[in-house]
Amino acid sequence: MNKTLKIIVGIVLLLLFVWVIKYFKDSNSKEIEEFKVEEPFYTSINTKVVATGKLNPEEEIELKPQISGIVDEIMVEEGDIVKKGDLIAKIRVVPNEQNLVSARSRINTAKLSYDNAKTLYDRNKALFEKGVISKQDFENSELSLNQANESLRQAQNDFQIIKQGSLSGGSAANTNIVAQISGTILEIPVREGDQVIESNNFNEGTTIASVADMSKMIFEGKVDEAEVGKIEEGKEIIVVLGAINQKEFPATLTFVAPKGIEENGAVQFTIKADVQVEQSTKIRAGYSANAEIELESKDSILVVKESLLQFNRISEKPYVEVQKEDGSYEEKYVELGISDGINVEIKEGISEGDKIKVWNKASKDNEDD
Repeated sequence: MNKTLKIIVGIVLLLLFVWVIKYFKDSNSKEIEEFKVEEPFYTSINTKVVATGKLNPEEEIELKPQISGIVDEIMVEEGDIVKKGDLIAKIRVVPNEQNLVSARSRINTAKLSYDNAKTLYDRNKALFEKGVISKQDFENSELSLNQANESLRQAQNDFQIIKQGSLSGGSAANTNIVAQISGTILEIPVREGDQVIESNNFNEGTTIASVADMSKMIFEGKVDEAEVGKIEEGKEIIVVLGAINQKEFPATLTFVAPKGIEENGAVQFTIKADVQVEQSTKIRAGYSANAEIELESKDSILVVKESLLQFNRISEKPYVEVQKEDGSYEEKYVELGISDGINVEIKEGISEGDKIKVWNKASKDNEDD
């Protein structure tokens, strides 16, 4: 039994010895892995931030009624060009029955006061002509008549306004909605027959139409908190409209919000810019746009591809592997400058002509593809 066990153990050890010899032989027979190398080169780098947003008119006004009622007639359509003072719509007043009854009652009361004052005036006039009463008494009766007449006219005007919404019905009537600026009709959210509410201190009222001057456009967008400290008002930027074949428009940054708003875990800051729009280009409000803001630019600087960089796991300092004369590689730590996401500036550590190891095989395979 012991002899059989010794034979089995011997066979196992022999097989293990053969496997070890074959493993080392195969390992030593593998070809030495070769790496591609790249050299630093001189180029220009422009770093910029892209803000997404929209193109909107600088001046946009919502027209609201000064009296409640029903839209009787709309004179324009969306897209029409109007001038300041043009009639946009008319409102038909639907009077409140209680207010009408009260207005009629005030007219009747004022009429009674007027008739009484007229009677006293006629009587005192006859007595004054006969010398029975003094001139002061006659003038007092005349004043009372004039006051009663004014009260009657006021009551009649109030009744007219409650019933029709205006006295004359002319261009200045409350029932007429007119353009406050010259521009383009952007939107008419109501239709004929819709009921509207007047604009006052307690209610913003129903919007009849929106008018905007399309010759003055502004870009409104947002930038991340990491970039907002690098931009300032007055900077020249480029606004790109995707809806018009990526057409570029020069613009001037006019506003950077002093307070950020948190969106999806990131703090965003609102920016605005005046856009120079060509008259021949037809711009529509609400176009999506991107603003390209140049942060820093350097010409003729020594750079390498960012994919060549490696980082020390402990110190996190960047380094590259430079090929020596014998074909081996040595680590050289570098000082980095600006980057555009593809190339990065090298301030110190390596020089032009150094051969840098392309260690990232994934990047190399992508470049080959």
